[in-house]
Amino acid sequence: MVGGLVDDMDVEYAATVADRAIRSMSLYAVPATPHNFSVWFDYTMGSSPALRKTIDILISAKRKFDSSINSDLYETYISQSTAPVNLPEQLQGVISSAKQFLTTAIADNRSQMDALGEASSQCLPSADPKPIIEKLMDELAKATTRASVLEANFLETTQELDQIRDSLKAAEQRSNTDALTGLANRHSLEEFFRTAQISAMEKGEPLSILMIDIDHFKKFNDSFGHQVGDQVIRLVAKVLQEGVRDVDLAARYGGEELIAVLPGADLSVCTTVAERIRRRISEARLTRRTTGKEISSVTVSIGVAQFRLAESAEAMIGRCDKALYQAKRQGRNQTVSENDLKEDDVAAA
Repeated sequence: MVGGLVDDMDVEYAATVADRAIRSMSLYAVPATPHNFSVWFDYTMGSSPALRKTIDILISAKRKFDSSINSDLYETYISQSTAPVNLPEQLQGVISSAKQFLTTAIADNRSQMDALGEASSQCLPSADPKPIIEKLMDELAKATTRASVLEANFLETTQELDQIRDSLKAAEQRSNTDALTGLANRHSLEEFFRTAQISAMEKGEPLSILMIDIDHFKKFNDSFGHQVGDQVIRLVAKVLQEGVRDVDLAARYGGEELIAVLPGADLSVCTTVAERIRRRISEARLTRRTTGKEISSVTVSIGVAQFRLAESAEAMIGRCDKALYQAKRQGRNQTVSENDLKEDDVAAA
């Protein structure tokens, strides 16, 4: 990423930024590795406001930039960066059309100004006013027609832009939503977590997540087919969505795993929410759409974890995942928080 930035900036300025980044790394005892340099180069440049906020909070909290924090900073703010997309061809076409009829309008206006100048030069005391008036009337009529055409073109362009805006909005919605469940997808989850992470550090508030895995999910697919399997996932997603607040984010993490991010909730609150969701799922009844016959009850195992200062989403989800699989090992259909993990498991996370 740093190489791309250097290509687009003055070499002397890039060297200045690099020097400042290295001095900052030295000041805060950050090892001079390529990944760490990428982080601090971006921090010094200010190209990522989220990264700058995170590091500033860590500095003000006098946190040590150890290998774990350095790795999380790189994974969260550098390795996942994406390049901007090009403008859609349709939008470029609209711009070209607008430029074309504006160019024509400007040329017509110049012709009209020339014609009016010629009429003005004929306004002598001895001149016959009739042809001059007729010429003025003719030019004014042309101007009115041009104004009407221009207005119609602008109206058409505005309508096209409205259609493009609506299409982009719908595309953005699709890109952020899981098609099967209607929950947020992985991309939307990452964006939400990054914002929630910064807010939690700035305000000194807790941030927790819960992860759900459907027990014996393969059994539903093998016994009833994939359509029933999808129906089970949708049922769990519905209960999850209804079980969290509007400020929370419920997302499909992958396969039969779902996740929820709860800003402002500590581990105890998140565990309580997870337990409530688990019970509601176990009490729900699922029937086959084709026959109306009731299917065996659905149960889930849930892991819960709380955000630690400056850690990446991957590190937090890793602990949550370990808690989830401890729930599986202990018999399923239960909630386990990271506090229930053995010391070796926590260290591994």
